[in-house]
Amino acid sequence: MTDRLLGTEPGVVTVGVGTLADALEGAGASIERVAWSPPEADVRDHLTALAAVQSRVDTANETAVERMTTAGAVWRGVKKAVDAIPELGGRMVLHAGPPVTWAEMAGPQQGAVVGAVLYEGWAETPAEARSLTAAGDIGLAPCHDHGTVGPMAGVVSPSMPVAVVTDPVHGDTTAVTFNEGLGEVLRFGAYSEDVIDHLVWMEETLAPVLGAAVDRADGVDLSRLSARALRLGDEIHNRNVAATSLLVRELAPTVATLDVESTEEVLAFLRGNDHFFLNLSMAACKLAADAAAGVPWSTVVTAMSRNGTEFGLRVSGLGDRWFTTEAPVVDGLFFPEYDADDASPDIGDSSIAETTGVGGFAMAAAPGITQFVGGTPAEARALTREMYEITVGENGSYTLPALGFRGTPTGIDIGRVLATGTEPIINTGIAHREPGVGQIGAGITRAPRACFVAALEAFYETYLVADSPPEVPDQ
Repeated sequence: MTDRLLGTEPGVVTVGVGTLADALEGAGASIERVAWSPPEADVRDHLTALAAVQSRVDTANETAVERMTTAGAVWRGVKKAVDAIPELGGRMVLHAGPPVTWAEMAGPQQGAVVGAVLYEGWAETPAEARSLTAAGDIGLAPCHDHGTVGPMAGVVSPSMPVAVVTDPVHGDTTAVTFNEGLGEVLRFGAYSEDVIDHLVWMEETLAPVLGAAVDRADGVDLSRLSARALRLGDEIHNRNVAATSLLVRELAPTVATLDVESTEEVLAFLRGNDHFFLNLSMAACKLAADAAAGVPWSTVVTAMSRNGTEFGLRVSGLGDRWFTTEAPVVDGLFFPEYDADDASPDIGDSSIAETTGVGGFAMAAAPGITQFVGGTPAEARALTREMYEITVGENGSYTLPALGFRGTPTGIDIGRVLATGTEPIINTGIAHREPGVGQIGAGITRAPRACFVAALEAFYETYLVADSPPEVPDQ
């Protein structure tokens, strides 16, 4: 029945117990059920203790978010990973997510490690690569522990070319591999001869051209491109069409002037890879998150990441500690012939986007993304509005036209997540659980609540129980 005042049929939102919702639904009402229950007793106790020192926490959180939102990101050059990432020497491979052993690695991540070992020439066959890694002859470590990030499997090995990106405001530097494109690629666990040949092409052809172009341009301001892309329909995680186009528009004139034969194929590769900006945007987000890290008393999240086995997060005031739980399977849209039974649990460092207020938090800017991850433009706007409830501030440089140019919600607060029962939204690609198959869909998931409960417990023990809370050093 249409309401005379509203001019439309009213809807009902119900929270918690479903009895009322069942009755209203039975009467023909339009119902939206919100799953929520009060926090457990120990969580309530910790939140009460946190509230007693809230002014001190608020001050720390404002500092963390101010650092996060003022961080810059300028692409300064191209190097080999071994020359840009400290401690990435010998036979070491970095991976997405929190620490994980070879035996516990998800299929796509194992496949990507095998591909990296073959690419480096440490083994001649996949079987030999697996044997070496299983025996511990190949070192494994999280990208986040070495100042970098990688999408999906997130694998980085010493010979891979990387973009070197600096924060001119806080002085930090990170490095990130280049996006391979879609299809049969390493980040989804593929390691065929074609995959290895493509990696070699990126090292020998793509990287020198991009390096020369960036040098001549005296750097590329990635933060500025990201801000513009948000106003052009990207959310800078799963949709990077505008950002990639802006980047190519900036670099193409310089690339065209280089005295090398490969400029045409490099430009053709960039033109055909709408996701090329993804890795660069992740580097920008990593710099923003690292700028906010190490603030004593801050409850702001500085990393969310997945390795296909576990989901993990870090908190500013708790330093480098990981708080982990089982990685969820993403609820999404699957390509033909695939379904949830084929999917790997959530994987990749790309949720650094949501950690710093873009990606799923900026879906209001990208109505087109809903055709890829599911939902509607109205639901995308609603998800972004929901994220303001669990964040400390807004990023005035990253504005959302669909919300009146409001800044993106930035600075996830573990206390607000648990007090409201609202878990951070993440939109992401879905990989097949077997290595080498590739992407089979995309969708939306939530950061698991258990990580936030563990982080709050650690914060309580570190700051609210200890006689003299430690000062957490800047990273």
